[in-house]
Amino acid sequence: MATLSHIAVGLVALLHIYFLVLEMFFWDKPLGMRVFRLTLDFAKASKPLAANQGLYNGFLAAGLIWGLSLGAAGDPIKLFFLLCVIAAGLFGALTANKKILFVQALPGAAALILLLIS
Repeated sequence: MATLSHIAVGLVALLHIYFLVLEMFFWDKPLGMRVFRLTLDFAKASKPLAANQGLYNGFLAAGLIWGLSLGAAGDPIKLFFLLCVIAAGLFGALTANKKILFVQALPGAAALILLLIS
């Protein structure tokens, strides 16, 4: 079960690296605009905000990777950062787009459950 938990936490970390790349580097490019359903004008106007958001997603990924690198000793770190992922996902779903609940909060919650039962 611990291996499954590590895989789930790793997948959540990879998701957040993907979010970082999309928000920091592709926000106003065709890929980013397609994923986030943006117009070019909106993407250009909001690019600095998206880059900031991407950086925060990178911090979440870094924390999860840090926890993974410590093995079982990193469980408290993984717990903290998974709770942060879930909180960010819930807040995003309430304030920006309900889809964030499924893309961010749900994977974080699944990884958290696996962590807690392993």
